[in-house]
Amino acid sequence: MPKLKPDTHKARREHILDAASRCFAHTGFHRTTMQHVCREAGVSPGAVYVYFASKEDLISGITERDRSKLAAELAVVAKSPDILAALSGLGEHYMVEEPREKQQLVIEIGCESMRGGPVADIFRAVDQSVIALFETLFRRAEAEGKIAPEHDARTLACALAVIGDGLMWRRAVDPAFDAKSIVPVITALIGTLLNPAPQNTPYPNTMVAALHPVAARSEITS
Repeated sequence: MPKLKPDTHKARREHILDAASRCFAHTGFHRTTMQHVCREAGVSPGAVYVYFASKEDLISGITERDRSKLAAELAVVAKSPDILAALSGLGEHYMVEEPREKQQLVIEIGCESMRGGPVADIFRAVDQSVIALFETLFRRAEAEGKIAPEHDARTLACALAVIGDGLMWRRAVDPAFDAKSIVPVITALIGTLLNPAPQNTPYPNTMVAALHPVAARSEITS
């Protein structure tokens, strides 16, 4: 196989991960085969195996991609003067703007993790990494005087994970779930936990745009 340019290599890898995500969300981990992923991606089995040796490798690639994306977004949130508004924008991005199959995929991976094996190791590692990212965010925000919570950062991060899991589950299993109307309520709930400092700026509805990957990269490199 001829050597590909880095951008082409990355694009093909991302394309396969996108196809695998759709297959796992719609068909389930066990019913999905590598052949299903090949057909969904429109590539040959040989092309898939260049990047991923198994379904577990695909799950690892999907979860690590999502973790990296969240890390970049939280780097933007950390720099925001209004952390609660920034978190609200992030919640709207994940629970409203993203397609429902994203939540279905997360639930599918979580359910598979209960059976043990490699997927369990992958899921738990990423889950703990995400909690650690939020813990770091809350520690920084408290140190900078943006929030004054009664609970420690680790407890807050775990509480937020529980809230996020509940929202994902509800959206995954209930096609009629109105996530957009719930996000402000959840924001208020999180506000009681974080006790953010008063802000003079109005509540921004543009945080989703600000958290676009391009904006995230520019914030991180600035």
